[in-house]
Amino acid sequence: MVVHGEREVLPATTRAEAAKALQQFTNAYNAADKAYDSSLDAAHVTGALGAIDAARLKAGKTNSPGGNTAHTPLKLSDVTYTIPKKAGWPRWFVADAAGNKGGTARWLLVFTRDGMNEPFQVAFLTLVAEGKVPEFKEDADGWAEAVPANSAGLAAEPGDLSKKYVSYLKSGGDVFADGTHTSVWRADRAKDAIRPGLATQYLDEPLANDTYAPLALRTKDGGALVFFATHHYVKETAHSGTSVPNPGDAVLALTTGEIKQSLTMQFVSNEVALDPPRGAADPKVDVLGRIQGLTSAQGS
Repeated sequence: MVVHGEREVLPATTRAEAAKALQQFTNAYNAADKAYDSSLDAAHVTGALGAIDAARLKAGKTNSPGGNTAHTPLKLSDVTYTIPKKAGWPRWFVADAAGNKGGTARWLLVFTRDGMNEPFQVAFLTLVAEGKVPEFKEDADGWAEAVPANSAGLAAEPGDLSKKYVSYLKSGGDVFADGTHTSVWRADRAKDAIRPGLATQYLDEPLANDTYAPLALRTKDGGALVFFATHHYVKETAHSGTSVPNPGDAVLALTTGEIKQSLTMQFVSNEVALDPPRGAADPKVDVLGRIQGLTSAQGS
């Protein structure tokens, strides 16, 4: 019998294969971090994490050609694998682990692949406070449920979250719950927008296509845990007679052009949010975690 993976509803992988993928990622990530060489883990990362990781390693290599003298290997333990059963590609799963970095926060890694003969790659990596990871809906065999990007049974469609988050950062609104990555971030930006001798402008864009496409898991309460990405520009402009503050070696390593009066920095951010079911008593989307990284900069 021929099984057509693109049509059959199947688990994304086995738990043994998921554990192997996590170990392969960890080994490659540590090797790349130690050498500041993105070629060593390029086959194991994609999407938002791929963009953030490649830029971080490029900056590290520029400033420390001999490698990372402060390298401490990442160690992940107490791992739970949540594997959805679904048809079509990509097939993906989530690893929830304790790490030896980031305090007590849980590491959530989303592994994805587009074909049986391709390796699993980590597209999203976020840290979530201990106790904040929700319980997932599972069938009798322990397989989870993937939520479609256009699911209308939630407070916000997973496919729209990147766009809605960008709109919220610009104008506010009632889609998202207050918190570190929402109301606090907006307040910090407003405070930093105008400082003596320096003006800072922000431009945010959704990032939801191809390897940046959002992925969502059904939670026990009927909602979803959604992983999504966004793209951010931060432009610092010095007033006449002043200069842009030194951004530091890591930023300079990713900067093209000469910084005269302005510096425009580009960031990729990946978020994880709790999207409640439509009609919930509290209908606001709660952004539980966000990791952001500089990917390039331009001086002028």
